[in-house]
Amino acid sequence: MNTVVVLDTGVLGMVVHPKKQGEPLECKQWLEDVLTRGFLVYVPEVADYELRRELMRLNATTQLARLDALKTRIGYAAITTTAMIKAAEFWAAARQAGAPTADPKELDCDAILAAQTTLIPTAGQHAIIATTNVGHLSLFGDARSWRDVP
Repeated sequence: MNTVVVLDTGVLGMVVHPKKQGEPLECKQWLEDVLTRGFLVYVPEVADYELRRELMRLNATTQLARLDALKTRIGYAAITTTAMIKAAEFWAAARQAGAPTADPKELDCDAILAAQTTLIPTAGQHAIIATTNVGHLSLFGDARSWRDVP
């Protein structure tokens, strides 16, 4: 079975961070290792949006350029109507189970990211969300700390 790795906003932020030491460097090295081993890696559009809006607010042009360059190098999962319908299902199910992942008035980007993740794999592939927030995302699928992703 082939594995597809989907980056959440926190991981994506570390990958484009200019810091060349500590956790951002470790995360960049992890991503290079995952790519070298042949895993398919994707940036979901909702993660791009969450990170991009903050980078724009900070006028972090270097990080924005790195984000754009990364999206040309690895897969990019655009938001679709199917993904939004699935996200609504996830959102409702989490609330019905008493495990909301965001305030009821919020859009809930975790549900959208998880929904996008379910639509990426093809037959014989398994998707893992590489995250800094296992708690919320694991409600919707296989979410692991980026350090624990093969």
